[in-house]
Amino acid sequence: MNQRTAFYLISIFSLIAILAVCIFLWVWFAWALIPWGIYVLIGIYDVTNKEHSVLRNYPVLGHLRYMFEFVRPEIQQYFVTTDLSGRPFSREYRSVVYSRAKGQLDTVPFGTQHDVTDVGYEYAAHSLAPKKVPEEESRILVGGPDCTQPYLASRLNISAMSFGALSVNAILALNMGAKHGNFAHNTGEGGLSPHHLAGGGDIIWQIGTGYFSCRTPEGNFDAEKFKENADRDAVKMIEIKLSQGAKPSHGGILPAAKVDKEISEIRGVPMGQDVISPPAHTAFEGPMGLLHFVRQLRELTDGKPIGFKLCIGVHSEFMGICKAMLETGILPDFITVDGAEGGTGAAPPEFANRLGTPINEGIVFVHSCLTGIGVRDKIRIIASGKVISGFDMAAKIALGADMCNSARGMMFALGCIQSLRCNDNSCPTGVATQDAARGRALVVKSKHMRVCNFHHATVESFLDIAGAMGVAHLDELTPRHINRRVGDQTMRSYDEIYHYLTPGELGSERIHPLYERDWAEASATSF
Repeated sequence: MNQRTAFYLISIFSLIAILAVCIFLWVWFAWALIPWGIYVLIGIYDVTNKEHSVLRNYPVLGHLRYMFEFVRPEIQQYFVTTDLSGRPFSREYRSVVYSRAKGQLDTVPFGTQHDVTDVGYEYAAHSLAPKKVPEEESRILVGGPDCTQPYLASRLNISAMSFGALSVNAILALNMGAKHGNFAHNTGEGGLSPHHLAGGGDIIWQIGTGYFSCRTPEGNFDAEKFKENADRDAVKMIEIKLSQGAKPSHGGILPAAKVDKEISEIRGVPMGQDVISPPAHTAFEGPMGLLHFVRQLRELTDGKPIGFKLCIGVHSEFMGICKAMLETGILPDFITVDGAEGGTGAAPPEFANRLGTPINEGIVFVHSCLTGIGVRDKIRIIASGKVISGFDMAAKIALGADMCNSARGMMFALGCIQSLRCNDNSCPTGVATQDAARGRALVVKSKHMRVCNFHHATVESFLDIAGAMGVAHLDELTPRHINRRVGDQTMRSYDEIYHYLTPGELGSERIHPLYERDWAEASATSF
């Protein structure tokens, strides 16, 4: 029984009990109608309000959350913005997500809210000659030499989150927000559902190892089904998912509790069973197989941008893909680099905590490898993994990315309070659930504007920060613009921390020692 149903039952039975008492004892206990009336009025307000999903799902009782937040805001902030070690990501994120999504005052009082002496503290090097970055810099063209339908993408888009992991209303709100704000919505590996298309937003369709929405009954890739969906005008790019940061080398997981009839039909899987995608693709083998699959999808889509997503693991394996690019001449249009710190609705804790390369190191490695083989200018790099603020975008693009994806920030904009119930279907805000009653608590009409507001304000902040760093165009951002404290008394810029390869260095006789062994071990034919 959900809390809303409990509210109705309590209201009815308490009224019957009070009336019965009043009948037998006359007016002596009529005063009991007053608190009952207050309780009912508050509950009616809660279940009919359009702003607070928690109150719609937990009438009356849900006010305790806002009472705690009012008394001590940092309590709510702590639970929403902590990392695996229990430390806050950054106190700015409460303002960044909630204030921006709601269109509220976007400033903080009383100065810096960070301990700038902490190891790991990062900051941007500002200029005494700030510039104004043109608005058109907020978009970038995705599409290499073989792409005949390039896509002019926003620098910030919605990261991969599947229908099934998220509710119907959450998907609708994200897609309508993308439409309203003119940015793209990644479907996640769960397939291209009607809800992804209903809002009219641009779509990046992700193809995972389960091949949902382009799957044969046996679970293999179906080219005809793929073409049927890929030909839709809303589908702007195709992303092949090789791995994700939260659970690299592990298939996607959708718990049985979330596999209802609709999910079963969209994905082509049995109801009432956990949906665990294979850890690897069956449509191709090895680096060359991957690139031939890229070419196949590009031909099936009549030239739309095709790329792949991965979390960097064994370095020689990605270098094998680079060698295959040189041997076949086939290039992806983009590569999404997911960091080990990326989120997920369900993952084994060991995979989430101990596998995969963090986002910064992953971006540097991919950027260097593509530069080293001389194709960096033909392939876009998308950064994905705890990208929430304008500073995050500036840092990732300074490292070598071209654009960013955000999942966590977009979920917070929808009203996620990080209750950590994504995996058991009992999300209190209606974001990550397939419980229809809980999902209805998320009001699409209001939440989609919060998604749009968050995107707009974050991109605007990013452009302002870049201008404050003295760059007039975003391609001028370099690793030297971002600094990190690496010791109690030591600061280093990114270009002092990381080594970047020069154009054509891979394959030459002067490969840097950090890359030399992995390049020698890399194979274009097998991982």
